[in-house]
Amino acid sequence: MNKLVTTKIKGLFNSLTEAEKKAAQYILERPGDVIHYSITELANWAGTSETTVYRLLRKAGYSGYQKFKLDLARELSAPSFELKETKDIFDTLFNKIINSLTNIYRELDREKINKVSDIILKSKKLLFYSVGRSFPIAFDASLKFAALGFSATAYSDPHMQVIVGSNLEKGDVVVAISHSGVIRDTYKSAQVAKNAGAYTIGITAGVNSPLSKVVDLVLYSSADDPEESEFTANRVGELFIIELIYNSVVSKMSIDKKESKITEAMKTKRFG
Repeated sequence: MNKLVTTKIKGLFNSLTEAEKKAAQYILERPGDVIHYSITELANWAGTSETTVYRLLRKAGYSGYQKFKLDLARELSAPSFELKETKDIFDTLFNKIINSLTNIYRELDREKINKVSDIILKSKKLLFYSVGRSFPIAFDASLKFAALGFSATAYSDPHMQVIVGSNLEKGDVVVAISHSGVIRDTYKSAQVAKNAGAYTIGITAGVNSPLSKVVDLVLYSSADDPEESEFTANRVGELFIIELIYNSVVSKMSIDKKESKITEAMKTKRFG
């Protein structure tokens, strides 16, 4: 399924020029107005040029303005989750997470999830690369797959990622996780692993980001609004995608005996 127009633009936002960001911000803030504008009117209202708008649309995958407006109009007419107008922190966070998961669900490429699970099932080694706030997601993923019997490990140190990655080979799989997709360490580590022969998978919200371009296959999560800072941007989309991959793998495995072994082993870690 094609990504929503607004999701594409949010995912691209960090890689845009300042002039392109002005046009992108206007589209995100006033999509209902934009569908009625000519490209000249959009450029004028956004305080930029027609050439800048064309550049933005090309980066979003559009060869023409009319196709962009048609897709935007379709997006606006589609049923959506009704959000409450509220300043309550609990409702605000709930709405944000629901929006994020809804966007991923609407745009999800199920064939890609199926392909990734098949690749992981055949993997010799399964490595998860990430840094900073994305690492807890990678670490949790490595534990999930290790419990299924995979040789799964998570690395957060960029030097270790490169050292381990340079010794990988065909049959090994690296899953690189970066919300923005523009983290140089994660990009470089994925590139080293790919050059060594490993199959590389990227999980990111950054549309056409450096990470998305270097990996063999990319799965997109949901991008945040441009005004969100790195510290307030949530990672629930990446967690959701990991859960989808994990459950897809589980559905193709016979794990009753393995689960019983893990359950017995974990009993020694509990009192009572």
